[in-house]
Amino acid sequence: MKRILYLSFYFEPDLCAGSFRNSPLAKELAKQVRGKAIIDVVTTLPNRYKTFDTSAPAFEEHDNMIINRIHIPTHKSGFTDQINSFKTYFFEARKIIKDKKYDLVFASSSRLFTAYLGYTIAKKQNIPLYLDIRDIFTDTMKDVLKSKALKAGVLPVLNVIEKRVFNYASHINLISGGFKSYFDKYNRSTFSSFSNGIDPEFMNLSATQPANNDQYLITYAGNMGEGQGLHKIIPQAAKALGNKYKFLVIGDGGVKQKLVDGLTEAGVTNVELRGPVSRKELLAIYDQSDFLFLHLNDYEAFKKVLPSKIFELGAYDKPIIAGVAGFANQFIADNIPNCILFLPGDADDMVKQLKNYTYTTGFRQNFLQNFTRENINKKMAESILSYL
Repeated sequence: MKRILYLSFYFEPDLCAGSFRNSPLAKELAKQVRGKAIIDVVTTLPNRYKTFDTSAPAFEEHDNMIINRIHIPTHKSGFTDQINSFKTYFFEARKIIKDKKYDLVFASSSRLFTAYLGYTIAKKQNIPLYLDIRDIFTDTMKDVLKSKALKAGVLPVLNVIEKRVFNYASHINLISGGFKSYFDKYNRSTFSSFSNGIDPEFMNLSATQPANNDQYLITYAGNMGEGQGLHKIIPQAAKALGNKYKFLVIGDGGVKQKLVDGLTEAGVTNVELRGPVSRKELLAIYDQSDFLFLHLNDYEAFKKVLPSKIFELGAYDKPIIAGVAGFANQFIADNIPNCILFLPGDADDMVKQLKNYTYTTGFRQNFLQNFTRENINKKMAESILSYL
């Protein structure tokens, strides 16, 4: 019986894009190799949000899929916290797989270090490494790190790690087509572009009820980090729009306080903040919303990304308000009609478009057909198994 090591920092029942991507993909992989191989998933106990606690067993076994969840320190998504969390995951994962022989390592990584963990194991055992790259961490750090001294110390180390990992990998899947130009320099691997997709719970949704013209509800749900830059758009937009519109912001993250401070400074009363909720609760909230909101900070690296949230929001028949640039902007323009599209942080343009918008709804049938998670996972699992 062959054995595949499946590395993902996030896994169900955690609430985040990494979990939503890897939980069904691991199950599809196990399904396709039933009777031929065992899938060893090494992940963490739910930790995405400090303010949302959900329990999960540290060990599970389902037919040919074994799940080991590592307990990591409580964190608030800060830079130091994340380093400590990944450090724990790295060393505990190596303890779990000690003395086990694998035929293939799969690693899904947004912050490079899960990919690095996969590289160290695959190289030691001299086996293929299949990477699923959800973000270009080194590229992002160039924008996120503000201190010149920190950049000078961190970036050279990240560049060395990146080169070793990507040059060793047998195959690299790029979750966004916008990553392709960055990876031109790594020509030892083969590449694919299996994107995120629409999860089953977002298929066959009910049609929207007529909007409440007394006050339109604009909903954002997700991380409140530097990457989303909500503090650069919501206070300004909420103030300009007035009480005809209300923002509902659901989630938590490392820079939530910046948003709170921005709302206080702007003196707005038409923004409600709520903590993270389960996916079931979120579906009910989306049903009651008039507009669904998405925003990324104005960083050069983010011009390459394709946020998974796009697939969630695009499944609804509701209009989307999206402040994104680069590849994501073009993807939405090409695939998701009925969208108010503006550049990150441009509150004036967003407000102008919204005030001139005639409210309409309608399901995006072509988008629903082309980007189901189930179909993408089937094809990606086949690609992974071609290296077994």
